[in-house]
Amino acid sequence: MQKKLTITVDEVIYEGLHKTIGPRKISKFVQELVRPHVVRPDLDSAYAEMAKDKKREKEAMEWAEVTFKDIAHETA
Repeated sequence: MQKKLTITVDEVIYEGLHKTIGPRKISKFVQELVRPHVVRPDLDSAYAEMAKDKKREKEAMEWAEVTFKDIAHETA
C-alpha cells in the first residue's frame, strides 16, 4: 500500500531532481534512497531461516574453523 507524502525542498533541489531524475520518477528515487535508512529487515527470522540450511551451515562452520586456524598462526 502506498501513502502520499508532501515534502518541502529548496527550489534548486526541486529543479535538480526534476532535471536529473525526471518529472515522474522523483517519488521512486526518493523512496529507494530513503528505504535502507528507515526499513529494517527482520534479522532474527532471516538468521533462523538460514540456520535451517544444513549444507550452508556446514560450509560456514568449515570456513570459520579454517579462518580461526589462520589467525592463530599470525605474528603481531
